[in-house]
Amino acid sequence: MNKILQSLKLELLHVGYAKLNHTWDHDNVISPFSRMYLATKGTAKIFHSYEEVDLKPGHLYLVPSFTYSRYQCPSFHEQYYVHFLEEVGDGLSIFDFKDFRYELKATELDINCFERLEELHANRKLKNDDPGVYDSHSKIIAKRRENDLMSAKLVIETHGLLLLLFSNFIQNGRSTKMRVKSGFYEVLNYIKEHLHQPLSVSDLAQRFHLSPDHFSRVFQQKFGLRPSKYIQTVRIERSETLLLTTNNTLAEIADKTGWESVSYYTRIFKKTNGITPGEFRKTRASS
Repeated sequence: MNKILQSLKLELLHVGYAKLNHTWDHDNVISPFSRMYLATKGTAKIFHSYEEVDLKPGHLYLVPSFTYSRYQCPSFHEQYYVHFLEEVGDGLSIFDFKDFRYELKATELDINCFERLEELHANRKLKNDDPGVYDSHSKIIAKRRENDLMSAKLVIETHGLLLLLFSNFIQNGRSTKMRVKSGFYEVLNYIKEHLHQPLSVSDLAQRFHLSPDHFSRVFQQKFGLRPSKYIQTVRIERSETLLLTTNNTLAEIADKTGWESVSYYTRIFKKTNGITPGEFRKTRASS
């Protein structure tokens, strides 16, 4: 495990200080990069990993890459933010090897790290706080090209500051995470990014230059279940998050999570959880 951690690479995309208002209200955000926040003033909420979190001044927050999330600010909120790419080894994700906590109280060192990153990269501030604008692949590629032009000193200092902040969130002890093997991590990311679209095994296999039978066999060997079952499981999990954190109708949730109809979504949800989506929402809301 230490060898995996030693290979961890963090690559800066955006950093800045934001003064937000009620327009910071974004749903169905699934970005290919991770976020760290340092809340300083006001109130706001983020939703991810089955949690609704109030952003409290003086606290740090982490949102992993490829995670369904929502952001809301009722009136005003101020925060430092850092967006970054992370990988270990051959394009894998540290989130598939270690368990993380997503909130903690900031120290003076943490505050200094955010301030220093903002000072070093004044040109990395977001011009628009809408994730639909800044998390496109073309925008990310442009930021990575900027990284290629940084001096050696700036690269090392930036990486060190990111590591200091990110290390706060890693939990010690044996991880319960699924061990993802090289070459198929991209498949999982693709599924999460395109969950709202039709996802057939044959299309996935073609995208990754394998026959459907070979693709299914390798996928099951690596992850312990067939790709169709994995897609269904992720769709159910994301729909659960939407049921708990939004007022979306069942039709809207079914559409956002890629089900062909509300009736089919309801049938599979009940088969999986023993209750309908409506009963799930009502039960959890009253608990």
